[in-house]
Amino acid sequence: MNRTLRIGTRGSALALAQTGHIAEALERAGAKVEIVTVSTPGDRSSAPIAEIGIGVFTSALRDALAAGEVDVAVHSYKDLPTAPDPRLSLAAVPLREDPRDALVARDGLVLGELPVGSTVGTGSPRRAAQLEALGLGLTVVPLRGNVDTRLRKVTDGVLDAVVLARAGLARLGRLDAITESLDPLQMLPAPAQGALAVECRVDDVDTEHLLASTLDDQASRAAVTAERAMLAALEAGCSAPVGALADVVEDLDDDGSVVLRLSLRGVAATPQNDLLRASATGDLTAAEQLGRALAAELLDLGAAVLSGPEA
Repeated sequence: MNRTLRIGTRGSALALAQTGHIAEALERAGAKVEIVTVSTPGDRSSAPIAEIGIGVFTSALRDALAAGEVDVAVHSYKDLPTAPDPRLSLAAVPLREDPRDALVARDGLVLGELPVGSTVGTGSPRRAAQLEALGLGLTVVPLRGNVDTRLRKVTDGVLDAVVLARAGLARLGRLDAITESLDPLQMLPAPAQGALAVECRVDDVDTEHLLASTLDDQASRAAVTAERAMLAALEAGCSAPVGALADVVEDLDDDGSVVLRLSLRGVAATPQNDLLRASATGDLTAAEQLGRALAAELLDLGAAVLSGPEA
């Protein structure tokens, strides 16, 4: 491929860092790349995400890709709507970062050390529901803004703690700020948290092949496919209070041979803020079916998913 690949990205520090990793990998593979910043409605608004809608951080980027203004788009996978875009191909899901949520608290405290009444900031109903379910007496307050803005709320003493995606802090080189990486048993992450989605136009076969052969990680793709299939089957947009995490695990088949399988855990909040949990294991090649089966189990348990902002 002789042409320069124009890689579209949002202009936030995190988005640019994520895209920089993709650009470097493509350059190592011999491609010529150029990073193009695309402004999105989500970047231009300070309104709550629930008011400005799902896809606010991705639709402008996808439109630019479909229109030929860029050749590749890099997204935080969890920001993408669950419905596929027929104009585009999900060419690669790179190796996923640690998907856990992370606590950044004053005085180096971990979650269990925060006094009753401590203020914890998050823009995510998923995190809020799971924090409240822990019964620690914490006061969960809404929060928006980029990573630095959120971290400053703690250093400036406005909040006692904030909860963020660990992957974002890792990509920004801010792991030192974390006081505790939260165990998924305490807090399941958002479906596809920590994963990137790299898209190209559906008819751009050469670019699709380059992205897939250079960047795609099959285990990461299978895991997030299962998580997002669960989300889609619950008929919840990417902003609903739903948590999911799939892991590739070793298992034994009927002959006693070691095989790789997917283990999926899910959580959904009811309107009464009760948490419903379920888990299932399935074949690595049947990730979507596994996700749909787990969603059906959650619905049987009484999941009625509320819509709200995820961040």
